[in-house]
Amino acid sequence: MAKHSRPERLQRAAEAERVREIESAWTRSVPPAIAKQFAMDVEAARARGPLPRPPDMAPGTLPRPPRPGHEPRPPKEAPRTRSRS
Repeated sequence: MAKHSRPERLQRAAEAERVREIESAWTRSVPPAIAKQFAMDVEAARARGPLPRPPDMAPGTLPRPPRPGHEPRPPKEAPRTRSRS
């Protein structure tokens, strides 16, 4: 966990409080029918949860094929070691 200085914590708390004030002022300024629909949409989105992770590509698979003439070099072969007799 990161340690933050006291002024930074106070600043973050003040920012959070200001955001809550702005949100409450916005919800009061919106007509009740629209606010209710918005709240229902938010609930549905939260109930749906995060999107599933896209499948991983196989290791070493490039997202696009290389341009002609720019193919990757083949891997170097391991040098032969001399056998000790």
